[in-house]
Amino acid sequence: MARYTDSVCKLCRRERQKLFLKGQKCFTEKCPIETRNYPPGEHGLSRRAKVSEYGIQLREKQKIKRIYGLLETQFRNYFKKAISQKGITGENLVKVLESRLDNVVYRLGFAGSRKQARQLIRHRHIAVNDRLVDIPSFILSPGDVIKIKEKSKKLDLIHNSLKRVKDTTYPWLSVDKPALTGTFVQIPERSEVPLNANEQLVVELYSK
Repeated sequence: MARYTDSVCKLCRRERQKLFLKGQKCFTEKCPIETRNYPPGEHGLSRRAKVSEYGIQLREKQKIKRIYGLLETQFRNYFKKAISQKGITGENLVKVLESRLDNVVYRLGFAGSRKQARQLIRHRHIAVNDRLVDIPSFILSPGDVIKIKEKSKKLDLIHNSLKRVKDTTYPWLSVDKPALTGTFVQIPERSEVPLNANEQLVVELYSK
């Protein structure tokens, strides 16, 4: 499967905002957005061209896709799923992305980034309802219980991450930090999701 292998900090610079792809580094002065908040490349600092409506929609789609660490085909498939569901398509898209296992592991604080969460899942450190799951794109249902495997509970990566996000809570999740377990209580409402993006622009882009 294809994957992005270049510096993820370039992705944040391209969108001119923090996408929180690098874990702890995003919260320090080492974050490139703090010192080089302009697109990467030879002409990044001098780009002043007017952005078209299509360009604005494209950038919003790229931003959301990169925040959740998805490839184009994956993202388009989620969009098709969102269209098939009742309700507002853009909100449905955010809801299904938030229901991915790698995103929930990250939101629970067990990983410092979604990329780290995918590594934990692929290396079989995560169980859902007492069954090991090694598929980051696994879609959770309300009531599903996410656990760190017993043999993995001493991993420094997990404990260091929990220390950094000790004050972060989400109304659709519950977490028992001492036991290293969490519950996907319900599918979140769009208003509850801290996503600095306009998903309606993605709907407009794909509707052309």
